Amino acid sequence: MSFSQIILISSTIMLLSVGQVLFKLAAMDMKNIDISSLLQPKLILALCVYGFATVLWIAVLRYTPLVLAYPFVGLAFLIVPVLSWFWMDEQISLNTIVGGAAILIGIWIAVS
Repeated sequence: MSFSQIILISSTIMLLSVGQVLFKLAAMDMKNIDISSLLQPKLILALCVYGFATVLWIAVLRYTPLVLAYPFVGLAFLIVPVLSWFWMDEQISLNTIVGGAAILIGIWIAVS
C-alpha cells in the first residue's frame, strides 16, 4: 500500500470519526426531531464532514482493493471513543481498550 493510499484511508477514517462525534453533539442539542433541529449547524457540519469523507473513500477505492481498505474502517471504533472522551468527557472503559487492541490485531492480520 502506498503512502498516499494510507493518507487517504487515514483521513477518511478520521473524518468519519469526527462526523460521529458531531452527530452526537447535534443529537444532544435536539429537543425534538423536527425541521428546525435538522437545520442546526452541528448536524449540517456533521453531514458535510460525512459527505467529504465519502468523496475521499471513493478516491481510496479507485486505487485500493476493498478487501485491503475496508478493515481500516475498524479504526473508527478506537478513534470515536478517544474523541468522545476528549470533546464530551465520556469515559473509556477497560473493555473499550481491550476491544480496541483486538481490533488493531484484527486489522493487522487482515491486511498482512
